[in-house]
Amino acid sequence: MALSLRPYRTDDQNFLFKLYAATRQQEISAWGWSSAQQEAFLRMQFNAQQQSYGMTYADADHQIVVFDDNPIGRILVLRKPEAALLVDIALLPEYRGRGIGGGLVRELIEQCNKSKVAVRLQVLRTNPAQRLYERLGFRKTGEDELYFQMERPIG
Repeated sequence: MALSLRPYRTDDQNFLFKLYAATRQQEISAWGWSSAQQEAFLRMQFNAQQQSYGMTYADADHQIVVFDDNPIGRILVLRKPEAALLVDIALLPEYRGRGIGGGLVRELIEQCNKSKVAVRLQVLRTNPAQRLYERLGFRKTGEDELYFQMERPIG
């Protein structure tokens, strides 16, 4: 398996939209909208997310996950002196459940352990990845209506 990371490039926008849409497709398909309505909504939400990430996490390390020279996902990490914040990690549906995401998170944990910083993230309450994070040693540190905040202490 030829899995690697490369820095985000501006020409990755079409791929990132495809990835974003794939993460939301199941949710919005239940709304009964036409495909044109779904795409318009997804584009609006994607653009808002990109703008928010650009403003809030301008210094984050934005990497594209590549498998056999094809982009299959992304990982966005903001590294601060006290902790690394896993802002976003996503894979195309056909690459989920293969251990790729878990491997990327384990690698981040290893890097952070060497730097002696914790890893923090927030995960949708309905996201099944929450179980993976718990298995990797993350503990809930807070919550709101949509998300659980989690942290993996220095190990």
